[in-house]
Amino acid sequence: MDSFGTANVPVISWVKEQGAVTTRPHEVQTQPGRAAVQIFAANDRMNQILIEHLDPTAWRAKPPGKARTIAAIFTHMHNVRCKWVRLTAPHLKVPPQLNRAHCTPQQARAGLAGSAVRCAEMLAEALGGCGGRVEKFHRDGWAKPWPVGLEMLCYMLSHEAHHRGQVCMLAHQLGFPLPNAVGSGIWNWEKLWRDCGLPGPGYDS
Repeated sequence: MDSFGTANVPVISWVKEQGAVTTRPHEVQTQPGRAAVQIFAANDRMNQILIEHLDPTAWRAKPPGKARTIAAIFTHMHNVRCKWVRLTAPHLKVPPQLNRAHCTPQQARAGLAGSAVRCAEMLAEALGGCGGRVEKFHRDGWAKPWPVGLEMLCYMLSHEAHHRGQVCMLAHQLGFPLPNAVGSGIWNWEKLWRDCGLPGPGYDS
């Protein structure tokens, strides 16, 4: 059993690579809980791939109008994750926020890896069926809390996918299109899971 409580799964490589350490193990006894951890790991791997292959010049290139830079988008994604954890699972250690004015691609990758671990722990407690302390999902201070459920995972994934789409569009508009292999690679879920040290569906019993 690894620190995410995912039975028969090796320790997740992206956690070790980025130096993120879980705050406490939590046993995940339900299939939705195990699936949520694996899905969010693949989701973060997509973010890592985009940053890894992005032209460094595009990181702070200013889009037309008042649009966010790519650097600001990724720091926003990380900081929103931190807010979710702080409001929903305050017993978990909240990662430090990133400063969009100074954050480098390397810092963004490390920060996102750490906040992905926390979000996965939060999901494991919420959906793991083993008496976790996460009972409601708090999206923001102004928003009505939701009972924990798959809606929580879907909301989190939708937020990240929305911003990944913005990044891909901005990179193209700014003259730094991502390689075609990246576009296809973020849809290769089997490889995403392998990159994370996870087996994917059908092997999480």
